[in-house]
Amino acid sequence: MTDDQRVRRPDTGTHPVTRDIPLDSRRRWQAFAVCVAVAAITILDLSKVNVALPSIETAFGSGSTELQLIVSGYVLTFGLFLVPMGRIGDQRSRRSLFIIGLSVFTLASVACALAPSTTVLLIARLVQGMAAGTQMPQVLGLIQQLFQGKERARAFGLFGATIGIATAFGPTLGGLMIALGGPTDGWRWIFWMNLPLGLIVIALALFLLPQTRTKSRRRLELDPIGVVLFAVTIIALMLPFLFTTGSPDDKPQRWWLLIVFVLFAAGFFAWERRYAASGKQPLIPFGLFRISSYRNGTLLQTVYFAAAPAMFLLTTLYLQSGLGIEPLFAGMVTVGFALVSAVASWYGGALVSRFGRPVVVWGLALMLVCVAGLVITAVYVPDSVTPYVMAGVMVIGGVGGGLVIAPNQTLTLADIPVKQGGLAGSVGQLGQRIGTAVGTAVALALFYATIYREGAGGPSNTVVFHDAYGYGMTAVGLFLSVAFVIAVVDLSARRKVKKAKKKKPAGAGTPAEAGAPTDSGG
Repeated sequence: MTDDQRVRRPDTGTHPVTRDIPLDSRRRWQAFAVCVAVAAITILDLSKVNVALPSIETAFGSGSTELQLIVSGYVLTFGLFLVPMGRIGDQRSRRSLFIIGLSVFTLASVACALAPSTTVLLIARLVQGMAAGTQMPQVLGLIQQLFQGKERARAFGLFGATIGIATAFGPTLGGLMIALGGPTDGWRWIFWMNLPLGLIVIALALFLLPQTRTKSRRRLELDPIGVVLFAVTIIALMLPFLFTTGSPDDKPQRWWLLIVFVLFAAGFFAWERRYAASGKQPLIPFGLFRISSYRNGTLLQTVYFAAAPAMFLLTTLYLQSGLGIEPLFAGMVTVGFALVSAVASWYGGALVSRFGRPVVVWGLALMLVCVAGLVITAVYVPDSVTPYVMAGVMVIGGVGGGLVIAPNQTLTLADIPVKQGGLAGSVGQLGQRIGTAVGTAVALALFYATIYREGAGGPSNTVVFHDAYGYGMTAVGLFLSVAFVIAVVDLSARRKVKKAKKKKPAGAGTPAEAGAPTDSGG
């Protein structure tokens, strides 16, 4: 039986053979708290470092390429390690990989804080990304393994709240560290804060996380050729976008890497099918994507994360560069989004069990309203009150974001067998990282290209930044619109399946329908 065939089995709700899984509710939620703490630390480092780049440039005299690598290198190695580490965690001990990843992440953070040069800082950031890609799949795999039914929906609701807060609160936290530490060394505080947090969570993980080592005598299947093909594919896809700035100095030759991406992606797909057909476990079992809930949910979250981080980054840039607001206060505009998103995620986790996919559709509609409101505010509201109005509009977006991330995560993994939870979750996380790279690149390119084009043409500085923000946010709106269409298509498909099941006599359902949701919204 091939791996593609195995993934089509409905999840029976049983766990893989493990030892010392805490069955009582208190210990499950204690372990969950450790997991979401690590998720928050990991995601914060995606966004809080952005506001430190000017300080790093002043400290080391770094060039634009070096500064870009400090951010993009973390994203790249994070993405590269997600799927292989998710595969290993599913086959062996998620707990061990969790602790190893967190330990390396903490040590790499110390190396970043002590870095005497840009080169050392860059190397430490690459290692930090590898560690993040090691620990994050274990978080999702453990949540999938520890909880079932409504408890799992609640858990993913809180997980979504954590991701929402970390994504939106990162720039504010980074600005606060710089304000406390000063313009010269404030950026080091951004990394130093990971040391006490990391040590505390490591200690808690050692005591609270369950042992999850699979009692299997089968040797570890790593699919080494698949790993190499996968790595080249991801690098060739992400690099052109990670180095897009919108500057006239951007080198168009980098887009030739997309041809390399297409060739290696085709080779990777062919190899994985052949590897699975031989009875071995491929790096990515493409049979997962035959599960419509997983396929649609993964695609939706990829496109959503092409929009949301770009929205935060563009808004912060506009407030800082266009209106001259300090980084700390510019970051505070997104605090309302973070707090409201946390509350909405909690309720969204409960609502999705009752209403299904419509919850996500409502959330995306509110996010589109938020984007439109931000652009209207930038263009028509006086600059003196723009930050306050934007903060209010962000609250609407926070409700929408909370109804998207957590409910979609629940729907995406609902029909995935527990033994593949880490891998399935890591593929989704990879989609988020790719989406973030692509969306940020497109939005920033439009933003800066407008500034370079209009800046020398004579319009006032305010008009130029109004236009730049408007063009950049257009890309954000388009990505959200695509996500909205995906959600509507998935909702329609679920309702058709439900109607077909009602028309069939009892017992006539096919195995493929066994995992289909039965709620009113699909």
